[in-house]
Amino acid sequence: MAGSGSAALDRIIERLASTSDPRRRYEYVLWLARRLQPLPEALRQDIFKVRGCVSQVYVVASLEDGRLHWQGDSDAAITKGLLALLIEGLEGLTPAQAAGIDPACLARTGLQASLTPSRANGFLNILRLMQAQARSRCRRGKRRGGNGNGPAHF
Repeated sequence: MAGSGSAALDRIIERLASTSDPRRRYEYVLWLARRLQPLPEALRQDIFKVRGCVSQVYVVASLEDGRLHWQGDSDAAITKGLLALLIEGLEGLTPAQAAGIDPACLARTGLQASLTPSRANGFLNILRLMQAQARSRCRRGKRRGGNGNGPAHF
């Protein structure tokens, strides 16, 4: 099995793929949702909102010492868990690593079989926004001739 490009994401995928019981997968996703720290109200801006989700979903990247750190929130428990899964899986990656994650790796979780089509699409859109923020940071660092050090929100 090919890796996703993130050891943390690979561990999560393996954990989800190791059970054939959709209920256990959902329980794990809901557990991840409960662990997600609240998103400060000041970061609930349109620029950080995930498009194509029925739920309200926000995800914000910051870059510190060349590594991405993520915050986010959703008003729906399952979607919040999917967001938490991606935040945990992409935490601490470089912008290039996060941008290089193959979205096809999400299918290995086995979650898509039990997600509604709109929620599965939302899961993919969360990853796409995270990757867009990562790519944006790559471009900014190159344009400035910098190395992406210091905290900066997208």
